[in-house]
Amino acid sequence: MREGDLIAALLLLLLGIALGIGVTCLLMVVHFLKKGRLANRPRLRSMNLLARERRLHAPIFNVPSRWLAIRSGNPQLVQAALGLNNPTPCSWEEGLTAAHEHKLFISPAIRGWVLVMGSNLPEPGDDVDRCFRFVMELSRKLGQVQFFSLNRAVNHHAWVQAEFGAVQRAYAWAGKTLWNQGAMTRGELDLGLKCHAYGEGEERVDFGRPDPAALNTERLPLLASRWSLDPTSIDARLLRENQGIAGQLSRSKAH
Repeated sequence: MREGDLIAALLLLLLGIALGIGVTCLLMVVHFLKKGRLANRPRLRSMNLLARERRLHAPIFNVPSRWLAIRSGNPQLVQAALGLNNPTPCSWEEGLTAAHEHKLFISPAIRGWVLVMGSNLPEPGDDVDRCFRFVMELSRKLGQVQFFSLNRAVNHHAWVQAEFGAVQRAYAWAGKTLWNQGAMTRGELDLGLKCHAYGEGEERVDFGRPDPAALNTERLPLLASRWSLDPTSIDARLLRENQGIAGQLSRSKAH
C-alpha cells in the first residue's frame, strides 16, 4: 500500500472513531436528560397539586377578633339558643359584613361545628364576668361550646372550653390574668402557650426572646384547630352551597 493510501485510511479510521465517540456521548446525554425528567415528573406533579390545593383551600377570611365554636350540626338550634332578633339567611360574604356591624353571623355546620362571629360577642378584657355568664348559659343549652378572643394590637387573648354549663378549661389575659380555670389541655402544652397564674403581671420582655403574650395571640388559631375548627382553615368550596344566618343579639344578652 502506498504511503498516501495509508495516511488516508488512518484519517478515515480516526474520523470514524471520533464520530463513534460523539454519537455515544450524545446518546448518554439524551439518556440522562430523559431519566432526569422522569425522576422530576412526580416532584413537579406534586408541586403542581400542592399549588392547586393552596389555591382551592385559600382562607375565605382572616382571623376574626372573637368567635364561638359550637359542637352542633344545626345552625337554627344555635340561633334559637342565642335568641337572635331578625334572623336572616345570608351568604358568607354578607354574614361577615354583618359581623362587623354589631350583628352576629352563624355559619352553616362544618365538620360537626357551627361558628358564630361578630363584634357583639363579649370582650373578656371589658367584662370577664359577662363573658363567663354568656358562655355558661350557651353551654347549658347547647352542650360543648368554645370561645376564642384575640386583639393583636395589644396581644390580649382568651380561650374557653365549656360543656353542659361546666368550664373544662379557660384562660383570659388582658395585661394580667383575668381568668385561669382548669388544667392546661394537650393542645396548649404542645403549642407552648404561656398561662400566668392569678396576680402575675406582664413579664418584662427580653429583646432576645419572643413576647409570650404575642406568641399566645399568634398561636390561638392553632389552638382552635386542635380543639375544634380554625376559621382561617375553612375551604371556600364548602361555603358556596350553604348559607348562614345573620341577626342581632338581644339587648339582654348583649349587656
